[in-house]
Amino acid sequence: MTDRALPPTNTNDDWLDAVLHADGREHRAAYLDDAGFTARVMAALPAPAALPAWRKPALALLWAVAGIGIALALPAALVDVAHDVVRLFVGHRVSLAGIAAGVAALGAATWAAAALALREE
Repeated sequence: MTDRALPPTNTNDDWLDAVLHADGREHRAAYLDDAGFTARVMAALPAPAALPAWRKPALALLWAVAGIGIALALPAALVDVAHDVVRLFVGHRVSLAGIAAGVAALGAATWAAAALALREE
């Protein structure tokens, strides 16, 4: 479909890339000229539909209303969460061994997440 040369392939490509590049060379050699048919079809296609002008202001207004609603509801939710956290911690005795176990569990989870994120494939 095009007469442009492809960029040189990397010598570190895997076998599948090499097979696909070889297949592409074979098909480029067998290209049949369509005498501009593809260009005429693409030119005859209708233009993409444009978004209405009111869409961006309406979305901005909806996000603003949602943000204001969240800001108004947040203080009550924050107070409820704080009461539950205080009730949870005041109701349970905390020992040094419990704190050490929690820190060890968080450290292990952090190490595992970092090892997963930084692994080389």
